[in-house]
Amino acid sequence: MDTWLIVLLVVVAVVLLALLALALSKRSKVSRAKKREQAREHLQEAQVRAARADKEQALAEEQAARARRELAEVQERAAVSEHEARERAARAGEDRSAADQLRAKAEKLAPDLASRGTGAGADTAPQHAAPAGDQTVVTEHTVTRTDQPDTGGATRR
Repeated sequence: MDTWLIVLLVVVAVVLLALLALALSKRSKVSRAKKREQAREHLQEAQVRAARADKEQALAEEQAARARRELAEVQERAAVSEHEARERAARAGEDRSAADQLRAKAEKLAPDLASRGTGAGADTAPQHAAPAGDQTVVTEHTVTRTDQPDTGGATRR
């Protein structure tokens, strides 16, 4: 084989290798550019999602704060209502005590008036309609039956 033919083959091989290296380099640059673009898109998506997460977190914290505030208001209203109920019960107890003292004084002053069930004590005694023929007299916690034969009108307490 001639020398010029060997040189030509070597030059062609070197050119082919250079073209192959150039093509691989270009392909690598394109691949890197695609990866950079994809990374940029991922960063943008991450920023959008982070902003959305921050917004949702703020809304969740606001909702939790509102729930705690409403719970505190409800507890405060309940405490006020319980306090008012206790005060009302205390006043009712005081009124009941005063009523009992007045009833005792009235019974001392006029025993026959207090036993008839007139006045404030009359509404505390049980009031039931009696069947026909039954003559039951109801006074404050005392029941006298007059319809039973041979009992002489015994009193039950």
